[in-house]
Amino acid sequence: MVKHTFLRYLWPSLYTALGLLLGAFALLLGGQWRRHLGVIEFSGGWLGAGLARLPQPLRFSAMTLGHVILAVDRSALAQLRRHEHVHVRQYERWGPFFLPAYLLSSFLQLLRGRNPYRENYFERQAYALAPRRRADS
Repeated sequence: MVKHTFLRYLWPSLYTALGLLLGAFALLLGGQWRRHLGVIEFSGGWLGAGLARLPQPLRFSAMTLGHVILAVDRSALAQLRRHEHVHVRQYERWGPFFLPAYLLSSFLQLLRGRNPYRENYFERQAYALAPRRRADS
């Protein structure tokens, strides 16, 4: 079991390292962090506020890099945590191939005239496995 857990963290570690670097930057800009179910979560601060104001195709509420979740604020994190944890499991499965596969899926959807985010294979799986939590629940 220990070997399996170690590999689960090692396989996507390149992306986790990138997530930790971005998370450290978020902390410098007033963000917060916590550990939850084996994942480091960063949220809030000036970086989160700036990301929330990006124009539409660039804007996001949360994203996952390996075992790190970056969210614009704690509310977004609470609403999207289950969805983002599906992405953590995808990183564990795909390792260093996750991001290229994710981008390829988006590109193929764009070529087909579909929404590159909503029709992305990995996003469809995350939405199916972890429906978005309503703010009032």
